[in-house]
Amino acid sequence: MSAIIHHPWDAPPAEGAAIEIAENILWMRLPLPMALDHVNVYALADADGWTLVDTGLQSRKTKAIWAALLAGPLHGKPVRRLIVTHHHPDHIGLAGWFQAQGVELIIPRTAWLYARMLVLDVQEAPTPEAMLFYQRAGLDQAALAQKAAERPFNFADVVAPLPQGFTRLDEGDVITAGGRRWLVRLGQGHAPDHATLWSLDDHLILGGDQLLPGISANIGVYPTEPEADPLAEWLHSTRGFAPHARMDHLVLPGHKLPFSGLPFRLIQMAENHESALDRLLAHLSTPKTASQCFIPLFKREITGSQYGLALVETVAHLNYLLKRGQVSRFLTAEGAWAWQAV
Repeated sequence: MSAIIHHPWDAPPAEGAAIEIAENILWMRLPLPMALDHVNVYALADADGWTLVDTGLQSRKTKAIWAALLAGPLHGKPVRRLIVTHHHPDHIGLAGWFQAQGVELIIPRTAWLYARMLVLDVQEAPTPEAMLFYQRAGLDQAALAQKAAERPFNFADVVAPLPQGFTRLDEGDVITAGGRRWLVRLGQGHAPDHATLWSLDDHLILGGDQLLPGISANIGVYPTEPEADPLAEWLHSTRGFAPHARMDHLVLPGHKLPFSGLPFRLIQMAENHESALDRLLAHLSTPKTASQCFIPLFKREITGSQYGLALVETVAHLNYLLKRGQVSRFLTAEGAWAWQAV
C-alpha cells in the first residue's frame, strides 16, 4: 500500500530557500531542536503580499531564517496574513511576532484560546495535577523525584507572546489565498480544531499535522484532561476525511514531504492505530501500568527526550480501550493505574 503514496519531490527545500509547489504556492522548511527536526511552512502569493501558513518555533535562528526568506524567495513583499493550522508550538511559535508587525492572524478559535492560555501559564515547577498524572501513569519513585525537581517545559519558552485579537477559522469557511478558494475542514485528536484547507479550484490540500505521510501525528492525553479520549476523535476525523479524498490530491503536510495518494494514506493512518490497539490489548492479559506498555505500542522501549510523547500517547490508547469496555483499571499500592484486558 505504501507504494501508492507518491512524493513528487524527493528532497525538501534548503534552509532559507523555497520550492514552488504550484502557481503562487511556495514550500519552505524550518529547523526544530528535537527528533522530528523540521516543520514545513508555506507562503501563498496574493495581489497585495503574502499569506503564510504556520511559523516554526520562536528562536533567534528561526527569526533569522524568516528574515532571509522574506528578503529572498518572498521578494521583500509584505506579509499580510498568517494562517495557523493548530496551537502546537512549532506551528504557532512566531505568530505573535508576525502580529506585532501588523500581520492578521487567522486561526481556529479553540487553537487560539489554547495557545493564548498556555503562553500566559508559566510554571517554574510541575503542578500537583502533573505529578499525579505521572504517578498514575506508573513512573517509579526515582523518576517522580526527578520530575518534581525539574522545571517543566513552558509554552512561553518557544512561543512569542500572543496579543489579543484574531480572525476565526471554522468548519465550512472558505478563505481566498494564493489565487484559490480554500474550504476549511477541522480535524481532531492531534490538536483540538486542527484546520485543514482544501482547494476548491485545484488538487491542493494544506494538511498541517492532521494529514502526514509516513509518520503518525502524536495523539496524547495530558494532565489538563487526564480522562480524554483523543484517539477516538482522531479516528473519527480520519474516517470523516475519506469521502473527500482523491488520489490526485497533493497534500502539503506540516512535516515530511508533500504527497499524493491520500485515500490510501487515510486507511493506513487508521489501521496503524487499530493494530496498535490489538497489540496493546494482548499485552494487557496481565495488569500493566502505562509506562509498561511502550513495547506493544511502539515495538521498542523509549527513553530520553521521546519518553514524554510516548507516555501521553500510551495513555490515549489505554483511555480508548477503557471507554469501550475492553480494559479495566485499578490503583496499585504505589498510586498507579494498572490496566487489564476484560
